[in-house]
Amino acid sequence: MHGITTNAGNLWNQGAVHLVNVVVIDDDTDTVEVFCEYLKIKNIDVLGYGYDGKKAVALFQELKPDIVLLDVMMPEYDGFYGLENIKKLDPAARVIMVTADLTTDTEKQLRSLDATAIIYKPYEIDNVIDIIHKVHDGLPLLH
Repeated sequence: MHGITTNAGNLWNQGAVHLVNVVVIDDDTDTVEVFCEYLKIKNIDVLGYGYDGKKAVALFQELKPDIVLLDVMMPEYDGFYGLENIKKLDPAARVIMVTADLTTDTEKQLRSLDATAIIYKPYEIDNVIDIIHKVHDGLPLLH
């Protein structure tokens, strides 16, 4: 039996084939490398990765991933730039924003730009996997 559930700890049944693909964007190269490897272990297909918001837009346009995982605070082209421009290309795009910034202003700005979900650092990687599957399944995460 192949399938998926969104209960933490029971995300994949054995033998499941690729169900979700992502693009990962963060200015920290080590974070990108470790994160991509973990996603692959969890049977999530990493189509591409980059280190700024401009690359996020280019990869989204080129690869059409199911979900973009996008860091907020990056030099030059930040996550706000990436989110805003991805949503201009496709208002239905699913973009999960990742940030250590707990300020209300940042949350309001991400909501106004229609982020699909917000993950706050530091995060538990298994919670991130759960959120990816919930977003992929179309479950509402921001009110």
